[in-house]
Amino acid sequence: MAVHAHPDDESSKGAATSARYAAEGVEVLVVSCTGGERGDVLNPSFGELPATAEGMAELRRAEMAAAAKALGVSHRWLGFVDSGLPEGDPLPPLPEGCFALVPLEEAAAPLVELVREFRPHVITTYDPSGGYPHPDHIMCHKVAFEAFHAAGDPERYQVEGGAPAWEPAKLYYNHDFSMNRIRTIHEAVVDAGLESPFSDWVESRAAREIPEREVTTRVEVAPYFPQRDAALIAHATQIDPEGFFFAIPRDLEADVWPFEEFELAESRVPTTLPEDDLFAGIRTEEGLV
Repeated sequence: MAVHAHPDDESSKGAATSARYAAEGVEVLVVSCTGGERGDVLNPSFGELPATAEGMAELRRAEMAAAAKALGVSHRWLGFVDSGLPEGDPLPPLPEGCFALVPLEEAAAPLVELVREFRPHVITTYDPSGGYPHPDHIMCHKVAFEAFHAAGDPERYQVEGGAPAWEPAKLYYNHDFSMNRIRTIHEAVVDAGLESPFSDWVESRAAREIPEREVTTRVEVAPYFPQRDAALIAHATQIDPEGFFFAIPRDLEADVWPFEEFELAESRVPTTLPEDDLFAGIRTEEGLV
């Protein structure tokens, strides 16, 4: 189960890993906490936009369905409302009723029920910082962390007629935008005599001061870059096919960074670090325990 804040996050964070496991026969469920209703349109070539907020929400749902199909995964919405990314100094208050302002137990309840229904062995989400300080990403971490710990306790989040308690084995944080990855690919692009889209990022003071979190697990996924890219393109309002995500030659990326990285936050099964499989300690010759 991959828990994300908005539609499109699943295609830029751990997407090739999701595609790989789905292709190998693992049941993979992507969960979107919000509908991405307040997301800006980031693709300048998109064309005419829906005239209403309802039309935009419907478009984001269609994009998400296409991305899930490209990755070969199942998908569920939690149904909360996008908080938007506040900007300014001081920051403006968040919109009333948005995901980031929902009390934790209320926000976690549908995810706990979904964990019990789907019965995942592994949950992936963001680290406590959210990966970057978007209020929905931070809240997504809190909700996924809460569900990982609460779903196995039958005394918590009791729902009449609900699924029985289920305790996931492992919790991981995504590391797709680590500075180690950015610098490694940037240097390879420059060495190849090409223009790097990461130059400003790598050279900025803020980037240099981003703390690097521990990487415990690298999953080899280069053969699944095409599925990841197709999922990205499916989010046409957000992703410019001529832009940032597609500026790195894929053969170069596969050569210098053919994996996706994760941080094992908690494990209820014995495992040896570093890992090359999110199911290390769970997988047997017969399949998943």
